[in-house]
Amino acid sequence: MLDLGVCGCTASTVAPRSGGSRLRLPVSAYLVRLADGAHLLVDTGMHRGHVYDADLAWRGTDSEGDLRGVMTPADTLTHRLGELGLTPADVGYVVNTHLHFDHAGDNDLFPHARCFVQRALVDFARDNPDYPARFWDLPQLAYELLDGPAEVAPGVRVLPTPGHTPGHQSVVVQLPQTGTVILAGDAVHVASSFERDDWTAHHDPVAARRSAYSLRELADATGGLLIYGHDRSRPQSLRLAPHDSYR
Repeated sequence: MLDLGVCGCTASTVAPRSGGSRLRLPVSAYLVRLADGAHLLVDTGMHRGHVYDADLAWRGTDSEGDLRGVMTPADTLTHRLGELGLTPADVGYVVNTHLHFDHAGDNDLFPHARCFVQRALVDFARDNPDYPARFWDLPQLAYELLDGPAEVAPGVRVLPTPGHTPGHQSVVVQLPQTGTVILAGDAVHVASSFERDDWTAHHDPVAARRSAYSLRELADATGGLLIYGHDRSRPQSLRLAPHDSYR
């Protein structure tokens, strides 16, 4: 699990009924070492340019000053990979849960990788100002478009979890020691999403609620670890590279 800075936003961005206080939501990517030694990355975080300009993604828009990417040089994806002795060229697979700026911002680092995303999301995101094209819709990136659940690499499968966005997908990883790990992405922002039961911040609240509870049911059925998209409230179960990992 790679720590890639924080996304600053108002609390209502996650739960509209929670008021206007400011939140600092941790941004993560997830690196999976496959049995054959290849590396798969789930999400790419925010663009590295946010180190120098927290308003890079939204400058000149209505979201400027609200959605902010707060990063130091140590929070860049290239730095985090370097801590593990890797470069972007060592990543053979990229899976985007979705294409928001804090999940697909550094996609351009991986023109050589097989990059998986749901077709429904690409169709929705293209020419949509909520998905700045300069971060993901690039000619050097050849996306493999999926139309539903799929095994994208041995031991790694994606499940459609629409609601936060059309075509949002979550990732299920089978590890030798840990067992089932479910990477929710923004299908579930934080653990308290279930306590609030407020899904109105999502594109389709009804579908979002259905997707979130389906992931919790999957975790219960498999004894799996469900990791939420922007939650570090469970330090005893969340293992951050380079000092710790799931095996």
